Amino acid sequence: MKLYDYGASCNCYKVRLLLANLGRDYERVPVDIFNGETLTEEFVRMNPARTTPVLETDDGRHLQESNAILVYLAGGTPLLPEDPFESSQAMRWLLYEQADIVPMIGGLRFRLLAGRLTPDDPDAVRRREGAHEVLQLLDDQLAARDFFVGDRYSIADIAVYGYTHRAEEAGIDLDPYPHVRTWFGRVESQPGYVKDVEPYGAAAAPGIGWSIYD
Repeated sequence: MKLYDYGASCNCYKVRLLLANLGRDYERVPVDIFNGETLTEEFVRMNPARTTPVLETDDGRHLQESNAILVYLAGGTPLLPEDPFESSQAMRWLLYEQADIVPMIGGLRFRLLAGRLTPDDPDAVRRREGAHEVLQLLDDQLAARDFFVGDRYSIADIAVYGYTHRAEEAGIDLDPYPHVRTWFGRVESQPGYVKDVEPYGAAAAPGIGWSIYD
């Protein structure tokens, strides 16, 4: 099994965290998404969307999209609930993460760290306001529960944790969200936990690299 990923992306980090939680062996293949490495014909055959992560299974198939990969890898393990309602609740959080958390927190983090926005840019202000709405919703959810689905850690927590635990890199103060911060500690106490998100490379800056983001 191979994981094609970019070290600064928390979409990729989520998959590495799940693999570490499960104790699964795999080969990690770094892909510089800002240096044209997802634009090659070889990569496009693996993922026509030209994004990371991509999981290559032992039988040579390729699975794209971080949360689809989480579902695939967690199947048959305690990290994907068997109960249909709880499984659907996990999917709810995976969808919410991509629709709201990634654009507001992840998108702002990337644009600020890579110098594509300044903190007072109108788009940065819009995303920051949206991020606070997201974090308040998450904090309210965690006020009376330890994890997002049922009473145990699952891929819902992994998906939500990915970008929220880096919110301060987007200039977002986490002090108003005590339940989220306490939940971080519960995630970080899980077996196999890793914290290996890397800084963005120089090519992520505008006008330097060659990618689908330029």
